[in-house]
Amino acid sequence: MDKFVVTFARGFGSGGKVIASTLAKELGINCYENRILTLASQMSGLDEKLFQEVNEKLSKSNGFSSFLKGLPRSKSYIARNENFVSDDRLFEYQSKIIRNLADTESCVIVGKCADYVLRGRDNVVSVYIEAPRSYCVDRTMENMGVTEEVAHATIEKTDKYRADYYKYYTHGNYWTNPVNYDMTLNSERIGVDNCVSLIEQYLIIKGIITEDRIRKTKHKDVKLKLVQ
Repeated sequence: MDKFVVTFARGFGSGGKVIASTLAKELGINCYENRILTLASQMSGLDEKLFQEVNEKLSKSNGFSSFLKGLPRSKSYIARNENFVSDDRLFEYQSKIIRNLADTESCVIVGKCADYVLRGRDNVVSVYIEAPRSYCVDRTMENMGVTEEVAHATIEKTDKYRADYYKYYTHGNYWTNPVNYDMTLNSERIGVDNCVSLIEQYLIIKGIITEDRIRKTKHKDVKLKLVQ
């Protein structure tokens, strides 16, 4: 298959972002997350005519992907006191960027309802990563350097934000509903590295990539060990 996209939805602290970026690295493709939101935020301030002019210029120079590469990666987390507030115009521009990426290159896209935006496309595989709360709390404490109390609050607030966001923009669909995705993986039971391997094997089964596409890394030597 010429071009393909793997979308990721993930619970906070589950390691979904690491899995997504590792998969992209092994497949030699770009991984997009908050840079899409950054560009969409910039463009949502433009009127439709000006946006179309910018879109045409970007399309003639490798589309949004080349532009996104120049944007910084966001390392910020949703604040504990931040609630979901809809912004239909921002989502519209964000969706246009996601569709443009899917039309022009193979890539990994994290969040942003990308599975819904790209629904119905044969070359798209959607993945949801989740894990038990205790595992997510431990990872959040380690990665953010916060207390257990703050970790719990951050996970609860962030996951509620993502659930509300997904429900609103998918017209009532539920974020963690397994039927939304091709694969739903428990990163604690399977392990982060093995999640990457499983997704790669699924891409091979679907005929999206070949085994030759997978780079020879340490992940290829790891045998799947499912925790019963």
